[in-house]
Order: sequence, then C-alpha cells, then structure tokens
Amino acid sequence: MIHQTEHARIQKLNLGPLDNCVYVVECLATGQGVISDAAAESEVILSAAAGIDVSRVLETHGHQDHIGALDPVIEALGVPWAMHPADIDIAGRRPAELLSDGQEFEVGDLLLHTVSTPGHTPGSVTFVLEPVVFTGDTLFPGGPGATRWEYSSFGHIMDSIERRIMQLPDSTVVFPGHGDGTTIGAERPDLERWRQRGW
Repeated sequence: MIHQTEHARIQKLNLGPLDNCVYVVECLATGQGVISDAAAESEVILSAAAGIDVSRVLETHGHQDHIGALDPVIEALGVPWAMHPADIDIAGRRPAELLSDGQEFEVGDLLLHTVSTPGHTPGSVTFVLEPVVFTGDTLFPGGPGATRWEYSSFGHIMDSIERRIMQLPDSTVVFPGHGDGTTIGAERPDLERWRQRGW
C-alpha cells in the first residue's frame, strides 16, 4: 500500500508470519528516506527502498518480530539503525544510534519526531511525521498493544497513548506495527473503555 501526503510517500509493507508492518518513508522533494521497523523479508524491503536515499532504519521497539530483517537491510544499504536504549536487553543487541524522547530526524525536507511511548516495552517509541504517526505496537485499531510480559505495563501504555499520542489531531493517520491503520479520531472515543477493561 502507498500513502502519500503533501511532502512524503509512504510504502506500507505487510510482511512475515505475524503480519508485521514495515514502512518505507520517502521525501518527495529530495528522494531521501528512512525505514521504520525492518521486520521480515529483507528482499521485499530492499526492493521497496530501491532508488531511495535511505539514511537509517528506525525501530519502534526491540521485539524480534520487528528486527528480523535488520542485518541484511542495513548491510545492503550501508546505513545505521536506531532504537531506544531501554530495549537493548529485549533485542539482545545494541543499536548504532540510541533514540531519545524528542529526538528529531531530518529526512530531506521532512522532519520526523521521536516520542517515547513505553508500555508494550520499556523502550517503545512512536515516530511522528504529521499528518501521520508510526505507533509500533503501542496503538492499534481497537486499543493498545499487548502488555503480558514482566517488563510491560498496561498503565504505562495507556498513559503513553492518552498523554502523548492522543495529543495529535483527530485527522492524524495511525500506522501501527501490525495489520490495518486507523486515525486518532476513530480511536479517541474508546480511551476510557480501554482503561476499564484493563488489558
């Protein structure tokens, strides 16, 4: 699937056995780009990135299903990869670049913002490129991502969604880490119901 904004072209690739979403983001003016979550099927990712001047791979979190194609992709493109340091133990490896809350990346004429959204994992982040947002496994259509691990926190993921992601306009397109997309406006009315169900 291809989603185009005024300044960006976003290829959404649904790959691997868990229907992981990989996003190839390109600045329309300059041809520069980034990849969000090199999850699986490296050859498909590299084909989608052909002709784009990719500067790095950005990981929303350290779960193995989101970094499965990382090595062949960064090796083929000769670029670094970035992840929040709180997920180093989960990923079992240290990134070339450490992400931090508020960090910005210039991608040609685009400006991509890193927002810390812990809960699914301690180092989960969301990437904001208005009018779209890449939420990883923090926010999906119908609610928050899983928090079944000892390092996860339902309270934290709900706080991340409510205080960080839901501050964006209703029209913002949400690109999650698996499956279909949604919008902030479509999900906002269900916040209290999610909190009450407790998972």
